[in-house]
Amino acid sequence: MADPRGRKTNVTIARAEGQPLDAKPRLLTEMFEATAARHPEWNAIDFLGAKTSWRALKAQVDRVAAGLQGLGLQVGGRVGLCLPNTPHYPILFLAVLKAGGVVVNINPLYVERELRHLMADSGLDIVATCDLPDVHARVSAIASELGVRHVVTCPIAEGLPWRKQIAYRLLRRRDIAPAVVDKRHLPFAKLASWAGLITPVDLVPDALAVLQYTGGTTGHPKAAMLSHANLVAQADAAALHIKSSDQHQARVMGVLPLFHVFALTTVLGVALRIGAEMILLPRFELKQALKSMARTRPTYLPAVPTIFHAIAKVAERQPLDLSTIETCISGGAPLPAEVHEAFTRHTGGRLVEGYGLSEASPIITCNPIDDLGKAGSAGRPFPGTLIEIRDTEAPHALKMLGEPGEICARGPQVMRGYWNRPEDTRQVFCEGALRTGDVGYLDEDGYLFIIDRIKDVILCGGYNVYPRVIEEALYEHPAVAEAVVVGIPHPYRGQCPKAYVTLKPDRLVAEADLLAFLRDKVSKIELPAAVEIRESLPKTLIGKLSKKELVAEELQKAAERQAETVGGAR
Repeated sequence: MADPRGRKTNVTIARAEGQPLDAKPRLLTEMFEATAARHPEWNAIDFLGAKTSWRALKAQVDRVAAGLQGLGLQVGGRVGLCLPNTPHYPILFLAVLKAGGVVVNINPLYVERELRHLMADSGLDIVATCDLPDVHARVSAIASELGVRHVVTCPIAEGLPWRKQIAYRLLRRRDIAPAVVDKRHLPFAKLASWAGLITPVDLVPDALAVLQYTGGTTGHPKAAMLSHANLVAQADAAALHIKSSDQHQARVMGVLPLFHVFALTTVLGVALRIGAEMILLPRFELKQALKSMARTRPTYLPAVPTIFHAIAKVAERQPLDLSTIETCISGGAPLPAEVHEAFTRHTGGRLVEGYGLSEASPIITCNPIDDLGKAGSAGRPFPGTLIEIRDTEAPHALKMLGEPGEICARGPQVMRGYWNRPEDTRQVFCEGALRTGDVGYLDEDGYLFIIDRIKDVILCGGYNVYPRVIEEALYEHPAVAEAVVVGIPHPYRGQCPKAYVTLKPDRLVAEADLLAFLRDKVSKIELPAAVEIRESLPKTLIGKLSKKELVAEELQKAAERQAETVGGAR
């Protein structure tokens, strides 16, 4: 039968399944220890030139795990990791799991409101953070307020080669928080030199491993409960998808923060599975990243579209030798066609797009590595994953191939549910399938095409930004009567938030003042690119604030700017 949009359809139900995943559930720590036993002399970590072998990593993990138990960590106890990409993160991540604990991933850039919610909601026993003064001060103050028992300080310089350690401590003294040692605070070095032995714990693969906070489909931060089995299945599937084995060592570029679920599985998880060397950078800085790539010659690069865009812009001006990189996977946000085309043309790299969400550890579809998939598609189901398209109004009904509906997923990587939120858990599943909140369709070859979102979210440089969070912060200003936030096109991040407000009668405030008001209430990634004050905002027939007119207006402006650019270039 014909589709009015020109796509071929038939009466087949919209369901597609990835290739079989022949892997039994196991603990993530078992996978790690098997890899360390197979390849003890291979490098596990390269941190700006400082290298750690898999044997040394295993020894450090054992000592730190014993230290955590010595601090009183019990099976199921939660440990927050509020860290950039330094060797402390993988060591603590694995040590927490080996001691029987649960990792709570925390973004160091979160403002106090966000930190307080995550730390209180998860019920942290211990939190580890870096020694950057502003981050350490925020985490330490909230830990004290909430009664978190221990704060572990992880100095950034500690993982560097010794010459760089000296230079960092001399030249970056302002960036190092004063050492605090008391009943609550202790240095990471104390855990790393723990003299006791670890007490073995008895866990099953379905045991909780990670609390990964996400806005889900509502924007209210809640924790996806990811088990050992979830994360192992995702690592097994990723290794199978990128056709990688441990016969020859791979080198994975860790430019994405490991506290982000995409990097957690595509960098750390894959490395644990195949013994890859993790090339860790504390943050993405283009010059440093390119210098590190030239030195380390990575074979695998998972990243977000903004990073591929930045690399492509450099490659357009000067030659870049990325010939060792066999696979690049883009996730976290839609990959614009022009970014894909520019990256592949200027670098010769193989770049494919995937799609997922925190609740699925996170990947559920990805374009195949060997033939680059279909233009505009998010790919086929990941190994072991089943994708269904369900009716958005009646989710118990499946759609037909080619018909749009809500994208739903089943697979061994799908979370157990939300932490302490049974009603939210009930709503996000339908007949056992995870509801993504995104709208798309499957074609006859099983490729997924995403066309809309049910949930109100802005994909900004690989991060989910929820307009409601910014709107609620704006309403705290005494002059604001109404506030609406939408995503507008951004040449680097893909999208960024823009706020529109109306003011209360007889109240005056400048747009710049509203932006300044937001700075300590939302994170940097959530800070709007602009705030525009208007006499009125569009509303629906029933008086509800409407965003679609503002979105259309911004798209029109973007199209006009693009036309002017093209016209001027002729």
